[in-house]
Amino acid sequence: MEQFEKYEWIVDAEDQGTRIDKFLAEQFEEWSRTLIQQWIKEGYVKVGGNKIKANYKLMENDEVILKVPPQKELSIEAEPISLDVVFEDEDVIVVNKPRGMVVHPAPGHYSGTLVNALLYHCKDLSGINGVLRPGIVHRIDKDTSGLLMVAKNDLAHDSLAKQLKDHTVNRKYVALVHGNIPHDKGTIDAPIGRDPIDRKKMKVTDKNSKEAITHFVVKERFKDYTLIECKLETGRTHQIRVHMQYIGHPLAGDPMYGPKKTLKIEGQALHAKILGFYHPRTGVYLEFDSDIPEDMMKLINELRMRKE
Repeated sequence: MEQFEKYEWIVDAEDQGTRIDKFLAEQFEEWSRTLIQQWIKEGYVKVGGNKIKANYKLMENDEVILKVPPQKELSIEAEPISLDVVFEDEDVIVVNKPRGMVVHPAPGHYSGTLVNALLYHCKDLSGINGVLRPGIVHRIDKDTSGLLMVAKNDLAHDSLAKQLKDHTVNRKYVALVHGNIPHDKGTIDAPIGRDPIDRKKMKVTDKNSKEAITHFVVKERFKDYTLIECKLETGRTHQIRVHMQYIGHPLAGDPMYGPKKTLKIEGQALHAKILGFYHPRTGVYLEFDSDIPEDMMKLINELRMRKE
């Protein structure tokens, strides 16, 4: 018997008039709109219990149900995609991932990912995480840019994974958030788990959650926005995005946790700027710093001009 992963939504007023394929594509960054349209055609998506077409426009209070069909695990092809390599030796690669790139293949995104690029760049990647995630010890969201460490062998993978588990990896992000944060620094200590209503989202909850701690420092204030630096003590899915929404300051441009009216940027204004870890073979501490991407700097400069 086939096993289906099931998702359900009740459409709110903000999403009224949105095409069903567009709505679903916004919920699942790792699944392409083309794949979702195929699922709609095959009847895996229903509204009010009825099959619909991809151009169906949602109405408020529509009940949307998606049953994701089982996906076959495919072999992943190496692709000649440009990589911004910050550091590389026989054990580790540190790359600066651009906004919009998926880290590893998943249903609907079997090409164009960081893993496809890495397989072309070097043939030796750790196999611990299987065929879809070779070398990947941690990830950042599709629309988050910045530094990522990748293991080239199992020794490196084990070491880096342990450092992540022991919270000894130094990870600092720069984020642009809605509102004016009044205090100069703070710590958000709030457990994160799967949202019981929208299973693709995470939320602060006491049920089936894990400890999540984010430290932040205000770097610059604007009229309606604040630029902050976040340091992760734990590494939960969507941690910064969820925590900042939780305290009333969601990330600018965040399609999942932020308001509809926001600054013009493709995805959340979040950049993994600093990454530090101990080299898995030598034990030497390495730390890397990457520039804030151009689209995010443009927003920051525009906000600075508004202040003047």
